[in-house]
Amino acid sequence: MAVPDNVVPNSWFNGRLGEDVDTWLQENLTIRERRWMKEGEKMSDLCIEAVRKALDMAEVRPEEIDLLIISTDTPEYISPSTASVVCHKAGLSKAASFDLNSACAGFVTASETAVNFIKADPRYTKAVVVGAYGMSRYLNLDDKKTVTLFADGASAAVLEATGDSGRGHLASDMRTKGEYYDYMGIYEGGSAHPVSSESVKEQKHKLVFTKKFPKELNPVMWTDMIRSVAARGGFEVREIKKAFMTQININQIWETMDNLGLPRDTAPAIMSTYGYTGSAAIGMAMDETIRKGALKPGDIFVMMGSGGGLSFACNAFRY
Repeated sequence: MAVPDNVVPNSWFNGRLGEDVDTWLQENLTIRERRWMKEGEKMSDLCIEAVRKALDMAEVRPEEIDLLIISTDTPEYISPSTASVVCHKAGLSKAASFDLNSACAGFVTASETAVNFIKADPRYTKAVVVGAYGMSRYLNLDDKKTVTLFADGASAAVLEATGDSGRGHLASDMRTKGEYYDYMGIYEGGSAHPVSSESVKEQKHKLVFTKKFPKELNPVMWTDMIRSVAARGGFEVREIKKAFMTQININQIWETMDNLGLPRDTAPAIMSTYGYTGSAAIGMAMDETIRKGALKPGDIFVMMGSGGGLSFACNAFRY
């Protein structure tokens, strides 16, 4: 993973918003601080750093990579793709590349896409997937509902074809509940609502929550999809050693673990230090877990992501 050096503590928002938000954030979400890019930093910089770390960890050279997929809903440009920037600057000289956007379900969606490229076409044997989030660039600093939650970061993973039937990809489940498309998002800047001087003045080009999501929605969907993936993958839910979850709400994560009959620490949480890093969060939680030695060869893990749209993606691997 890669995050900016710039740490923004909860106390900064107390001053900005003129009220104590620190207490609520810590008691309800565990968030103490987050990282935001400084002026001049770019999201592709975080992607490149994460890619290089992942390649070093996998002992793979940049020119060995056949495919790069970047999942982000905060791209460097509307066009061209952020993946083309990273592909060039990270030295992935032989890789095909593209962006995809399933919001905060993106890291799982990207990994599932890479898996299917590898399974379907022998030309693709090594792929890099990246979850990238630069949401600080899209925050209204006076909007209490959004400004304290979201942060910046990137995570990357190398996926490689293997002949070992005892390891690797087991199953997946992807779903969309499109009726929630207009509940949260960045709704200006595309072809439906191009950015204008008036919209910038009124900060309409920033992230907004327009409606309140049902609080039970994520735990119900996450629980059902993880059970579905276990059934498809031929393993029992109780065999799951780690669950890498969308890091938006610690209580919803705990509720899901309770529903599944799993210990709450099955799902590592990173939001206390990094805030909500969207499509990067699942990979960031996995990186911390692996570096601590808490994921062992043969362990089954699941990734469960959900994000605006609403998009949901879940898959399982044997490490």
